[in-house]
Amino acid sequence: MSDVLMSVEELRSRLGEPRLRIADVRFDLADTAKGEAAYRAAHVPGAIYAHLDRDLSDHALKGVGRHPLPAAAAFARWLSQVGYAPDQSWLVYDEANGGFAARLWWMLRAVGHRDVRVLDGGHAAWIAAGAPVTDLIPDFAPTLVDVRYAASATADFGEVDALRTDRSRRLVDARAAPRFRGEIEPLDPVAGHVPGAVNRPFADNLDPSGRFKSPEQLGAEWRSVLGDVAADRVVHMCGSGVTACHNLLAMELAGLTGSKLFAPSWSGWIADRRRAVATGDA
Repeated sequence: MSDVLMSVEELRSRLGEPRLRIADVRFDLADTAKGEAAYRAAHVPGAIYAHLDRDLSDHALKGVGRHPLPAAAAFARWLSQVGYAPDQSWLVYDEANGGFAARLWWMLRAVGHRDVRVLDGGHAAWIAAGAPVTDLIPDFAPTLVDVRYAASATADFGEVDALRTDRSRRLVDARAAPRFRGEIEPLDPVAGHVPGAVNRPFADNLDPSGRFKSPEQLGAEWRSVLGDVAADRVVHMCGSGVTACHNLLAMELAGLTGSKLFAPSWSGWIADRRRAVATGDA
């Protein structure tokens, strides 16, 4: 389909390729054991499991959000455990819309792995197509892994604070509109958004079937959000640095490359109650 997404049909045709690594990232914020239990019951043949809390976050880190981005060395340890190699093709999926799979997609891209794609429509589309599943858990020999996040991949608190009033840049929040406006807040102790941010809910990247919109449609919609701001002057955030990666993926699919992730996102921003908070649409 693209260098960002893979179709069910293509994945089905590539099952068993020795250099293809498949990762199941199904997760439920309300029941953090549910995704792994679903994986153990039935998953795409050959898939490993990546747990958002255990493998793709480091909760020992404080003040940097609900899903702290693990240090590169910690991510390297997980990659080593699952037999990572730089010449592999990676395919990642979650239950349906890519909201969790995009986190692993972004992390791999951030450490320089370019051959990684997300399954369009996720596990739900795989099942709907009658594609095979298994409960067999693969065992890969550990490898030596040493990776680093690209310095250009992330924005820190100081950068986000500075761009609040910099109209030549954009801070884009991927949360649903009512959360952005501060009307509801089911997960964090403070409602609202970073002043100066604009809202692009990650669900807007999908069509009614739950698959990604076409690159052309995404490009038009994202240019409307960004105006004349170049893609490499955009920083993405959400509640905890997870679904923001969905917006990064959608922009990549549209050919708009070079944006950054503010990994602490809203939950990290409000960890210091002295930081400014806005509500409403502005």
